[in-house]
Amino acid sequence: MAPSSVIVTIDKSSNISLVELNDSDTSVFLEKQKTASTKQFSWTLLLKAHRILCFFPWIAMGFSKTLISVKKRIALADNGRDEVQYKERLIYRFIRVFLAISIIALIVEFIAYYQKWDLNFIYEFNPTNVMGLLHWSYMGWISFRAEYIAPSIMMLSQFCVVLFMIQSLDRFILGIGCFWIKFKNIKPTIDDETYDIEDASSFPMVLVQIPMCNEREVYQQSIASACELDWPKDRILIQVLDDSSDELLQILIRNEVNSWREKGVNIIYRHRFIRTGYKAGNLHSAMSCDYVKNYEFVAILDADFQPNPDFLKLTVPHFKGKPDVGLVQARWSFVNKDENLLTRLQNINLCFHFEVEQQVNGHFLSFFGFNGTAGVWRIKALEESGGWLERTTVEDMDIAVRAHLNGWKFVYLNDVKVLCELPESYEAYKKQQHRWHSGPMQLFRLCLPAILKSKVSKWKKANLIFLFFLLRKLILPFYSFTLFCVILPLTMFIPEAELPIWVICYVPVTMSILNILPAPKAFPFLMPYLLFENTMSVTKFNAMVSGLFQLGSAYEWVVTKKTGRSSESDLLAFVERESKSFNEDKIQRRLSESGLEMLGKLKEHEAPVEPKKKNRIYRKELALAFLLLTAATRSLLSAHGIHFYFLLFQGLSFLVVGLDLIGEQVA
Repeated sequence: MAPSSVIVTIDKSSNISLVELNDSDTSVFLEKQKTASTKQFSWTLLLKAHRILCFFPWIAMGFSKTLISVKKRIALADNGRDEVQYKERLIYRFIRVFLAISIIALIVEFIAYYQKWDLNFIYEFNPTNVMGLLHWSYMGWISFRAEYIAPSIMMLSQFCVVLFMIQSLDRFILGIGCFWIKFKNIKPTIDDETYDIEDASSFPMVLVQIPMCNEREVYQQSIASACELDWPKDRILIQVLDDSSDELLQILIRNEVNSWREKGVNIIYRHRFIRTGYKAGNLHSAMSCDYVKNYEFVAILDADFQPNPDFLKLTVPHFKGKPDVGLVQARWSFVNKDENLLTRLQNINLCFHFEVEQQVNGHFLSFFGFNGTAGVWRIKALEESGGWLERTTVEDMDIAVRAHLNGWKFVYLNDVKVLCELPESYEAYKKQQHRWHSGPMQLFRLCLPAILKSKVSKWKKANLIFLFFLLRKLILPFYSFTLFCVILPLTMFIPEAELPIWVICYVPVTMSILNILPAPKAFPFLMPYLLFENTMSVTKFNAMVSGLFQLGSAYEWVVTKKTGRSSESDLLAFVERESKSFNEDKIQRRLSESGLEMLGKLKEHEAPVEPKKKNRIYRKELALAFLLLTAATRSLLSAHGIHFYFLLFQGLSFLVVGLDLIGEQVA
């Protein structure tokens, strides 16, 4: 057989074929194959080169569109009510002065660099060795900063680094506690014998409260979710606590309540004429009703929260046989966590809060901060702890601390989740974070004497003062803002007090990884999360200062803007139910409706005319952006690699936030 012969066989006895290829021009055939392979390789290289070349115009186009957006944002931004009008203008002025000094220092450093003056530390200063007044002044500045300024900055930076490490250690211990709970599969337990389904009288009396204020977007779905709770009808009462200032909205909510009452739901509508005390005043007013004494437990659900029908059956049984349990808290779950970058970053923070902080503190300490909603209280615990007080904007944390000092224990259920919304715009998120970080400082000032005088153990007192308040509410925003937004850019102009690389890079990245573990799908957002947390430090620090020193905006309560998003299944059911009820109402109106109520009913399906929204400009963030970018430019002169990249990206992060380019964008 010729060497070029090829035999092909098929393993079937009935069908065997033999093919013989005798080709004398085998070398020609191989050369053709090589030529084809070379052409394919060339085409592959050309295709990859084409893709690379197309990438640069795409980057240029994206950069151009970004610049156009920034230009429009600056021209059209709504600055009518900027945050600098508050009494915390001192911080904004400090940043502006710091920025001006940094720009002047940068100009001097550029002159020194191109004149080839020494930018490093100089131990001895001799005026006879210098040439020119400017050179003499620069050398004097180097000597002065090394002798007088650098030591104080180093002391402050070392103090912040110590706080940073203590807070990191606290996070690490919480992470170990969460891992232990997961490893041992530890969960709160209930008695085997709960309630007899066939005997409604075996179920305790439960009061469900829905506080709301101008919640046009979400009032229907929140009321519907509460009315669909699986609990005996004669053992539950739903209070819709409406503090809305819009009269038309009041009518709409009242009509919604009436429609559910006609379906057999035990629900009432309450509206205060004197709306003082914000949410705390609303809840306090509702608890003063005479019929409340007939109920044993109260479930609180904010207007955008949508519990599953089995919410009460999963939470209330944890009180049975445990007379010292005062609160059962469920976890929040977010329907819009993937809406934009802002909601994704919020989800990382809140996942760590619920998965780690709340769960670990609930298991090992039987105490945590009440989240204000998605929880069930024993009414006796509320009454013995003094009820709802209007003295701060964090009434939920206030009642939790007082109940803890009175000996009540809390239970956290990580597996029971209640749907809610995250703020989708930076403006709403900023106002929410301001309230969440100013209120605890108000409360700390008010509660400190009571904590010291209480009869609880010294360990509980130390936990409340040093861990719950100081470390997690005061130290965190203080060192984050001071270390990364003040000291770090300052050390670029005073290199004698330079921060070590592990403080800037290794420890923050490690802590960010630890924070992101409860939300593993968010790992691609690790670096944006780290930068955004540092960016939010200016807002949190500002709020902490206002709450600690009782400044004007510490008492401001702004209702977080809702969009009315719902889960897909809830939305379909809601649309079906509403279309059916609306068609019935078109045929026959209730005789009890007044003329004004009928007008409100007709307008219910009309889109409300709202003032046109605009994205805003945030001056403090922009000032810090230019400050950090100025410091990054200075770091180039000294060839600081890690410092330069950190300052550059952190400055760009502040720039994006300052121009309100994160979160919801208004066309």
